[in-house]
Amino acid sequence: MTRGLLHHLSGRVVIVGSGLAGLAAALTLAPEPVVLVTRAGLGAESSSGWAQGGIAAGIGEGDSTALHVADTLAAGDGLCDPDAVAAILGDAKTAIAALERFGVRFDRGPDGAFAFGLEAAHSRRRILHVEGDGSGAAIMRALVERVRKTPSIEVLERLEARRLLVSNNRLRGLACAGPAGTLILPTNRVILATGGLGGLYAATTNPSGNHGQGIMLAARAGAILSDMEFVQFHPTALDSPRRPLALVSEAVRGEGAILLNERRERFLSATPGAELAPRDVVARAIGAEIARGGRVFVDARKALGERFAARFPLIAALCQEAGIDPAHDLIPVRPAVHYHMGGVATDLKGRSSVEGLWVAGEAACTGLHGANRLASNSLLEATVMGMRAANDIAGISAGPIATASVHNMPPEAELSAVREIATRDLSVVRDAAGLERAIGALLPLVQSGGPSADPALVALAVAIFGRLREESRGAHARSDFRQTNPEPVRRQMTFDQVIEASRHFATRPLARTA
Repeated sequence: MTRGLLHHLSGRVVIVGSGLAGLAAALTLAPEPVVLVTRAGLGAESSSGWAQGGIAAGIGEGDSTALHVADTLAAGDGLCDPDAVAAILGDAKTAIAALERFGVRFDRGPDGAFAFGLEAAHSRRRILHVEGDGSGAAIMRALVERVRKTPSIEVLERLEARRLLVSNNRLRGLACAGPAGTLILPTNRVILATGGLGGLYAATTNPSGNHGQGIMLAARAGAILSDMEFVQFHPTALDSPRRPLALVSEAVRGEGAILLNERRERFLSATPGAELAPRDVVARAIGAEIARGGRVFVDARKALGERFAARFPLIAALCQEAGIDPAHDLIPVRPAVHYHMGGVATDLKGRSSVEGLWVAGEAACTGLHGANRLASNSLLEATVMGMRAANDIAGISAGPIATASVHNMPPEAELSAVREIATRDLSVVRDAAGLERAIGALLPLVQSGGPSADPALVALAVAIFGRLREESRGAHARSDFRQTNPEPVRRQMTFDQVIEASRHFATRPLARTA
């Protein structure tokens, strides 16, 4: 294998990932020289580009940051960090203005004012869209175009980050694998913006290769992880053979569409919020219908009818691909992994517990989302925290860069074994028996050092955090602990602590399902 030390890029800020958080950070840092490392093409394989719902921003008439904060805290089920919520949502106006400077054109009404949409658990219409339900793709196109035109940003495509090089809890470099073999980027300033972990599951709306790489890199470097158990299942993924699953945005229900089972019963009608209840509530309700052998459908015929294709052109095209006309047909849906609330613990500057390592976007855990993300807060957080991390780094000199090297470069990740375990045991509803079964199966994979080791590490953290949380809260539902404990507790652990806890559970007699 060829090994290369990229001396000519030494000391530059390195951003890993080309989703919204990574691109926002790179553009905010301009004209400081930046290296942007992306496993695929620039902006490709990014959940940001697949987002339909848009960006939540409490900046419209009759709305406010305070109301947006209240809705976010309610959805987070007691685990939000109030300071993080206030700070990040309070930056919404600044973030939207920055995106417009970067070339994003938000949808506006005939009067020229922003056109706001409504989504689940929001008390106001505060969702900004771009080109209707193609918001994520349109935002990413604008930012990718701006990055391509920014000479201070060096883009290294089809290069995968495999290890952070750390000495005495200080970053020293980044080891990457690409067509030329192993490449070392000497740097003491890295932003991880690698996205989520949906690829650990068979049913996901995320790019199938996204298995929590940023979390894995940070954890192996010694960073603290937080709230790893909270995996959000979007309730309404289009139930079709396509993989990853296409999304039927919550915004469709925001426009009045309802949910029916195969008996044409509106099974959520008695639930507070009905179809616009928090995502975890809706996902479990749909999961229960499917578990009994039923099916679930979005019915937009009355609410939208012939207007569906104009209001949601992307979803209409996805439905058409599956042989469904949403103006006249019911749309079959099922829950699928959509977003991870946990991740690498960071402060409000994006700093992790490792010196020189910042994390932004879905790979990070700021405390904004708590136990359950409020719809469309994720693109806002990605923008705000990408910019905050960049602004923090801009005030830090690179200083001397120590020589870094890597031994035993890990192989390319293989997901099939881990995906089977996570899909079976770390799903919408969990119990001690399944969680301990997952721990017992994942720990040997992590310790093997083989192709499954890195994705297994991320899934193992989800399992351990989930096993230790003996309650049901937000997106973490336990069939053997259905209650929500009176005192909300957030948990943080390092990789070594996860392994220690895993050994404890892996050597116990397997728990029985309650």
